[in-house]
Amino acid sequence: MRLTTRTNLAMRTLMFCAINPDRSVRKQDVAEACNASENHLAQVVNQLAQLGFLTTQRGRNGGIALGLPPDRINVGTLFRAFESGLPFAECFGADENRCPLAPACRLRDALGAALEAFYGALDSITLADLVDSNDPLTAILTLDKPACTSRPACRAAC
Repeated sequence: MRLTTRTNLAMRTLMFCAINPDRSVRKQDVAEACNASENHLAQVVNQLAQLGFLTTQRGRNGGIALGLPPDRINVGTLFRAFESGLPFAECFGADENRCPLAPACRLRDALGAALEAFYGALDSITLADLVDSNDPLTAILTLDKPACTSRPACRAAC
C-alpha cells in the first residue's frame, strides 16, 4: 500500500501548522518546508479547509492555521477523507471492476479487513500525538528559527 501524495501533503501541512500555533502560516513556507509544489499544496489546503481541519484567510496578512486543536484532529479520519475515494484494488471499484475472479475471490474480503485494521490503527492517533514533545520535528518545521538553523548546512550543527 502506498499513500497518495495528497494525503502525505495533508499530514505534513497539519504538522507544520501544529508546530507553529497561534499564527497564520503562508503556503509558501509550508511548501518549502515540506518539499512540495505550491500549486499542489493549494489543492490540498483547499480540501483541508473544506473538511474543517484548516482555516484560511486571504490577503496580505492571510495564511492558514489549524481549524481544530491538534488533539481533536484524528489521523484515521483524515486518511479516510483523503484516501477513501480511491479504490485499493480494481475489485473495490464498482464501476472499474473488470476482474473475472470477483464473484469467487476471497482476497477482496481479506484486503478489506486489512484496510479496516490499517484505518483502525490510525484512529487511535491524533495530530497532537505526532507533534507534542517531538523536538526533532519542531526543529525542522518551526518558522522562528535562529538564523543559523535556516540554512541546511548549519541545521545539524546547531
